[in-house]
Formats: sequence, C-alpha cells, structure tokens
Amino acid sequence: MKAERVWKMYWSATGTTKTVVSAIADRLAAELGLPVETYDFTLPAARRTAPEFAAGDVVVFGTPTYAGRVPNVLLKYLETVKGSGAAAIPVVTFGNRAFDDALIELRDILADNGFRPFAAAAFVGEHSFSKTLAAGRPDADDLLLAAQFAEQAAARLAGVDAQTAPVEVPGRAREARTYYQPRDRAGNPVDIRKVKPLTGEACDQCGICAAVCPMGSINPENVREYTGICIKCGACVKKCPQGAKYYDDAGYLYHKTELEEGYKRRAEVSLFF
Repeated sequence: MKAERVWKMYWSATGTTKTVVSAIADRLAAELGLPVETYDFTLPAARRTAPEFAAGDVVVFGTPTYAGRVPNVLLKYLETVKGSGAAAIPVVTFGNRAFDDALIELRDILADNGFRPFAAAAFVGEHSFSKTLAAGRPDADDLLLAAQFAEQAAARLAGVDAQTAPVEVPGRAREARTYYQPRDRAGNPVDIRKVKPLTGEACDQCGICAAVCPMGSINPENVREYTGICIKCGACVKKCPQGAKYYDDAGYLYHKTELEEGYKRRAEVSLFF
C-alpha cells in the first residue's frame, strides 16, 4: 500500500495506552515521513463520532484489557469505526496479569470493520487498580520495544494490500471467549461490577475526577455523586491531586491484593507480524 497518513487512535483512562500508541505511531510516522493525527475516544463526547479513514491511512489503534477482553463498554462505539481499507495495528495494554483474548478480539473488530490489521502488539501498563502492580510501565525498555516494533511495521507496510490476511495473534475463537472472573480462596466469584469509589475529606471539589471519568458518571456539581456506572478504570483515583478517591469494598480490595501478590514478575511485551 501507499501510506499517506498515520493515525493514533486510543481509549486510555489513565494514560498508559496513550503512551504506547503514541510511541508506536510517532516512530512509524517518522520512519515513513508522514504526518500524524490523533483521535482520543476516552471521554464520552469523543464517542459520538469517529474519524473517516481511507485506504492510505495507517491506524495504530489501542485499548486496555479489561477482564481479558476489549472493554465491553466500548463495543457499540467500535462498531461505528469504519476502516475503508486502512491498514491497522491493534494494540492492547494489560496490567501485568495477561491480555487473554483482548488482542484477538480487537484484531477481529478492526478486520470486520474494513481495516487491514497487518501487525499487532500487547504491552504492559501499570494496573488500573494499583500503584505497585507493573508500577511505572510502560517504562524505557517498553518504549524502546515500541520504537523497534514501529520500525519493523514500517518496513512491512509496502506489502500490505487487499489480500493481506489479518495478523495471527494468540487467543480463542469468538464463540469460546469469556471474561476473566476473579475468585476468592474458596473458589467463589468476586463480583465488583457495581462497586464505586468513595470520596474522602481531602476532596476540595476541584472537579478533575468528573472531567476525566470516561463514562461521564461523576456529577461535576457534587463529585461524591455517581450518575452512571463505574468501570474501575482508575482515572478518578489516580488523577485526583488530593488523593481523595478510593475504594473500600472488601471484594475489590481482596482482588487487588491477590493481583499484586500473584503477579509480581515482570510480564513481557508481545509483538506480532
């Protein structure tokens, strides 16, 4: 294909997916000598529309992994994003446990929507629940891999055409995919879907939490009030300058501790062509 423009397109509540996608796309554009455009669909207003892609576009498309999958709250929006023959690089981030079926699911979504996914990657990012699980990742070593991956992708781009098969990535067939289910020590499911953060006395009502909530679920007039669902993305907790947002739900805290204690090893980046 003859590439004419590189896109970075991502959903990134705490910034890790943005960092990885940007590192890949910026290096890719530099290698190809092409302009870069950005579409960040993290906040609700951005999900009312989508860019119009063309066959000369190369889209580095990123989402985090939630329960081993593409976040289900994004699926309806992703159906509206049409590739029109654009080349694509699906990228997922994961919080040091595993990316399970997230990458193959994102690849399939893009292929179904008229993109040509010719390369793919899974990078580690600091877990949304934790400040210690994969703390500081993506780090310098990860970003070096992102740059090297982009260089290899740039070299392969000329061979991408309408007959290019979607890049092979690990994961289960569509009908076999399930969501990761945390369990307690007795094997009982830990269900945190309805859990919401609390707001401590340190809150000064600055409104940052409401502004960064990707679901638009925090009332900006009263940030202790939730008007919609909480997806446990960590944006309000990690971006509060006063450290006033926190969880005290027993199931949430148990699951967080189990992850922190069970996945201390340095998970590896995975790259696919």
